Amino acid sequence: MIGPLVIAGLVMRQENIESLIRIGVRDSKSLSGKARAILAPKIIELAEEHALVEILPQEVDSAVIRGRPMMRLNWLEAKYFSKILERLGPEVAYVDAPDRSPERFACQILQNLNTPLRIIAEHRADVKYPIVSAASILAKVRRDIVISELKRLYGDFGSGYPSDPKTVNFLREWILKNRGDLPILRRSWGTFRRVWAELL
Repeated sequence: MIGPLVIAGLVMRQENIESLIRIGVRDSKSLSGKARAILAPKIIELAEEHALVEILPQEVDSAVIRGRPMMRLNWLEAKYFSKILERLGPEVAYVDAPDRSPERFACQILQNLNTPLRIIAEHRADVKYPIVSAASILAKVRRDIVISELKRLYGDFGSGYPSDPKTVNFLREWILKNRGDLPILRRSWGTFRRVWAELL
């Protein structure tokens, strides 16, 4: 709800995949922020190349609020996955699909690519494939850095996720004090709309 959406990708030789497992790479959500921060430079060292993109809240909101059906958040993510894949140029891409239809998400990525490649898009790919887990770790570490920078500017708002009571309380207090929203907020998120409607 607060901060950018971060997407990461990396290219790795097959023989280094086992090394990811040995150093402790797994689903990023099961790791603490400290553990992810320790793993990130090790992952980068094992990778041939990596890339990160940050999607600002305003672009997320534009896609979610004003986008046509089938051209909203999943479409936006597919567009940026395509940018990363164009930059990295893998032969095969393993992707964690946010769409209910992984096949549709893979097609959306392919539509934005100039170079065809094989895409394996699955739900919970970040649990099943170590290379996807590694990319997710890099994305979360980058987001954690951005969130720390934003906290220095705006105060401690917790994790920035809508499931975090501290984040929701911060949002309530900010709206009451300032009668306006923050530029770092994703206004399209349901939690923001609910709190905004309750207070104004």
